[in-house]
Amino acid sequence: MTDTDFSREIRWQEARITRIIERTPHLKSFFFLPPEPFGHIAGQHVDVRLTAPDGYSALRSYSIASAPNSGDEIELAIDRLDDGEVSPFFHEVAEVGDDIELRGPLGGHFIWRPGDGGPLLLIGGGSGLVPLLAMIRQGFAESAAVPTVLLLSARSPEETPFLDELLDIEARWPSFRLHLAFTRAAPLRAQDHGRRIDAEIISEAVKSLGSAPRHVFICGSNAFVNTAADLTTGAGIPTDLVRTERYG
Repeated sequence: MTDTDFSREIRWQEARITRIIERTPHLKSFFFLPPEPFGHIAGQHVDVRLTAPDGYSALRSYSIASAPNSGDEIELAIDRLDDGEVSPFFHEVAEVGDDIELRGPLGGHFIWRPGDGGPLLLIGGGSGLVPLLAMIRQGFAESAAVPTVLLLSARSPEETPFLDELLDIEARWPSFRLHLAFTRAAPLRAQDHGRRIDAEIISEAVKSLGSAPRHVFICGSNAFVNTAADLTTGAGIPTDLVRTERYG
């Protein structure tokens, strides 16, 4: 099966948790090994289903953080929501060796392949980074000559998921530039900001691409995505180039 094959049957599998890594105080990565490994496209997600002894089940969708063709494991980065039904289970109960029901990969709108080209503008808020990270990881792994800029908003460096990895990728992949906007902390570097994203920040990110973006992906909370999308189109980027995905 190729990563462009959407015709395969999507069915539930019991995938085993092989590793758990804490990324921030509120976000952990869970690595799953499904019995029938599947190929995915960067930006796709899976459904996860938990079933209680009384038969009650809760289902949530989580984006895949791992790059396509990076191995049989898939990585899901799960943000803990205090009022959630599923995320507290993963953060407080789930352990390595547990089998969890999931199905996928799913989604055909919020996806990108290196062959789709660029320039590529990625805008993420908090854990909204996850599907964008899969795109970045693939571009980096393939040394894609695609100008790529990530504008990532988070409260502080300590609450920025995958920060060390992103900085390392920026240092090693000439096509990639990272801009950080901290809402509750001072900026780390000259190209970073210590405030919420605004028109000026969006404009700087677009300029750092070198030419107008061909693809724009925005992911985060409803409020974040609405604001970022309005600012992006306000900067002159055509609406039909902007794809969004909302968390929460």
